[in-house]
Amino acid sequence: MVKICVIRVGGTNCDEETKRALDELGAVCEVIHFKKIVKGKKKLSSYDALIIPGGFSFGDHVRAGAILGKEMKYVLSKELKRFVEEGRPILGICNGFQVLVEADLLPGFGGGIPQAALAINDSARFECRWVYLRVESGGKCIFTRGLKKGEVVSMPVAHAEGKFVFPKGKEEEYLKKLVGGDQLVFRYCNDRGEPARRKYPENPNGSFYDIAGICDPTGMIFGMMPHPERAAFGIQLHNWTEMEDIPEYGDGMSIFRSLMEYLGCGG
Repeated sequence: MVKICVIRVGGTNCDEETKRALDELGAVCEVIHFKKIVKGKKKLSSYDALIIPGGFSFGDHVRAGAILGKEMKYVLSKELKRFVEEGRPILGICNGFQVLVEADLLPGFGGGIPQAALAINDSARFECRWVYLRVESGGKCIFTRGLKKGEVVSMPVAHAEGKFVFPKGKEEEYLKKLVGGDQLVFRYCNDRGEPARRKYPENPNGSFYDIAGICDPTGMIFGMMPHPERAAFGIQLHNWTEMEDIPEYGDGMSIFRSLMEYLGCGG
C-alpha cells in the first residue's frame, strides 16, 4: 500500500486536486498540515513520497515559497535528507517548486545556499495559460520515466513568480551542470517541440533557457512550474468541449503515474 503525504499551509490551494489525481491511481494520499509534521504528530518516515502542491504558501510574503522553504530547510533538513536517501521521492509543483529552490533542495549542486531562484515573470503579471513542454530528461528523473525524451506534453501554468534564473555570471556554468547531470527535465516549447527561446507566450515567464522543470542529482527530487494536477483528467483539458472523444486522462497524469510505478504500483 503506497502512502503519499501532500503538505499544506495557509495559502496552499492545489492540495485536493493533487490528492484526487493520486487517489485515481490507487494511492493512500493524505493532506497534512505542515505544523503536524514539525510537531511530530505526523512522521515523514511513515510515507513513501512527499508532495508540496501549488498555491501561495504563507501568502508568498517576502517572495514566493520563501517562508515555507526556509522552515523546511532549518527545521526538517535531517528528515528530508534521510527521506531521499531511503529512496522516497519529493515533488514540488509551482509554489512547491519555489519552496524546493528556497530550501536549497534544487538544483542540489551543494554549497549550502540557494543556487537558483524563481523570479517575477517578465510580463510583471500573473500568468494563467496552457503551455507546451518538451521532455529533456534521459530517464534520471523518476517522475517522468513514463515519458520519452523529446516528447511534447501540455499543461497549464498559474504563477506570478515563475522565471527560473541562475546567479548572474553563473548561468553557463550551472546550465552545463544541469544538462550534464541529466537534471533538466522540462523546457517550454511550441506545439512542434521547438524551444520557445524565451519568446512570450510560449515561454510564459522569461525563464532562462526556457527551463520549466528540473530534478536534483539523484532524480528523486523534482520541481516544475506547470500544474500536472490541473491536466490529470480529460475533462480538465482547455479544449475538451471541442473533442468528439474526450480522453480519460490528460498529460499531467503521466507525472503521478510515473511516481506510482516507481513505488511499485502500476497506477
